[in-house]
Amino acid sequence: MTAAASASTVTPLPRKKPTGAPAARISGLAKRFGDRTVLDGIDLEIGAGEIVALVGRSGSGKSTLLRILGDLDSASRGEVSVAGRPTIVFQEARLIPWQPVVRNVVLGRPKPRNRRADDKAARALLAEVGLAGRADAWPLTLSGGEAQRAALARALVAEPTLLLLDEPFGALDALTRLTMHELLLGLHAQREFGVLLVTHDVLEAITLADRVLVLDEGRIAAEVAIELPRPRTAAAPEVARYATELLAHLGVTH
Repeated sequence: MTAAASASTVTPLPRKKPTGAPAARISGLAKRFGDRTVLDGIDLEIGAGEIVALVGRSGSGKSTLLRILGDLDSASRGEVSVAGRPTIVFQEARLIPWQPVVRNVVLGRPKPRNRRADDKAARALLAEVGLAGRADAWPLTLSGGEAQRAALARALVAEPTLLLLDEPFGALDALTRLTMHELLLGLHAQREFGVLLVTHDVLEAITLADRVLVLDEGRIAAEVAIELPRPRTAAAPEVARYATELLAHLGVTH
């Protein structure tokens, strides 16, 4: 993140409440795989334009919840409604290596129109994520950060109301990750889609999200509203206090 907000200047502000219809609503959600219950009675609402982060131990059901919201998996019980269209960005960019970057982005269009219109929309998105000069490149020539930018453009070309992020920055180096954080927040400010971010990184959750949910044994064990202005830095004392609180909910004590 930029260094504009130092530890001495970051102060809590009231969290801006989402307006309009929720981007997603879940009620009584349960998911079982055989005899194993992965999600058990999840109730969750993601406001329009709200960023919600989901943290928890490995196997707590974070990715399963995201996949159900993205219509890649079905619930065993409960109700799930998404206003408009959800799109997903995974930890791996999942680009097709035999198609140039621009054609990979076009694949995100839910209803392709014609090649010229699709190409124009894809190139506009690539310029927006800083890849204007790499539109005709092959995916295997991209750096890790560039590949994730392309994956983000592919998700956004569908004009989603809900963006689902499954640890998309987890494999990036620290500097590239911070750059991607800034990019995501900038795109979110312009487009105001709802976001559900699955992450293992508590500091990442705090710096990006309006709310952080802790998932434990298939249930939402805690919810913490992050009432800080952006940009946020990990060095800010308020961020450290939020981190201590969330780590305690995760069973980690200093």
